[in-house]
Amino acid sequence: MAEQTTFTESTGTPGALPAGPPGGPGPAAEERPDKPDAAVVRDALGVGVAVGLSGFAFGVTSAGSGLSLLQTCVLSLLVFTGASQFALVGALAAGGNPYTAAAGAFFLGIRNAFYGLRLSQLLDLPRAVRPFAAHWVIDESTAVTLPQPTRRAARIGFTVTGLTLYVLWNLTTLVGALGAEALGDTDAWGLDAASPAVFLALLAPMLRSTVERVTAALAVVLALTLLPVLPAGVPVLLSALAAPVVLFLMGRAKGSSGGAGGGGDQGRGDSGGHGNRESRGADDDREDYGADEDRRTDEDRGNVAEWKKRGERSV
Repeated sequence: MAEQTTFTESTGTPGALPAGPPGGPGPAAEERPDKPDAAVVRDALGVGVAVGLSGFAFGVTSAGSGLSLLQTCVLSLLVFTGASQFALVGALAAGGNPYTAAAGAFFLGIRNAFYGLRLSQLLDLPRAVRPFAAHWVIDESTAVTLPQPTRRAARIGFTVTGLTLYVLWNLTTLVGALGAEALGDTDAWGLDAASPAVFLALLAPMLRSTVERVTAALAVVLALTLLPVLPAGVPVLLSALAAPVVLFLMGRAKGSSGGAGGGGDQGRGDSGGHGNRESRGADDDREDYGADEDRRTDEDRGNVAEWKKRGERSV
């Protein structure tokens, strides 16, 4: 990471990351100036420290849900994705089936695989490092890495955020699990909402388009509506249906607007065709009338010639 590494766009502009997908964080690559390393480190430390401290809430919640100290710490060390960890222990605490709880946590964590597809292009890490770096591909490290203007800045942001958050999260998880007994009733403190609240605070600025906001709102409505009637963990799984529902409705709306436009064109085509047929009919009538006039003229000429012949014979 000592040398400055930059990207070269297809347009030939050096020193900028490839532009992200539509609606992604950060402005276009060619509009982003270089960023000092100190500024990248400062931003990464701010996110890492702020979110890492919420591991205390997970430690308390996990211990209050019945998990042992060892189970709680191993979960943070190996899983290391806060929302999935809270979903798992929350479902277990509510008496949910362990397999259902694990499935809900899995589907929440699988989003990190999609983050990895994007980050692998930006970071371009050596193959030997990628398996270890994959463990740090989470919401916060992705949010810090994507807006960076150069590969060097992206690598610094990813490394500092991942390292800071991983160390603090696991330390505060241990402290929280140890102090759970001293706090008494952990549900009364509402600490289980700390990590989801931090996650939503990071996610909200990324919901820029109307489609993204509608999808997120529908997912929340589905989860809250199904929470009282379904086993713990299941509402989280079913809330993922918000995405295909919104896409289906968008397709229907576009199809309806396109069909209406097509109908108007068809109507104009029909009226145009009808007008053309009428025009051709009028032309045909004129041609028939002209032909009749020509025939009558020929007949008159023939009659005149016949009369002349008769007059000559009579003389």
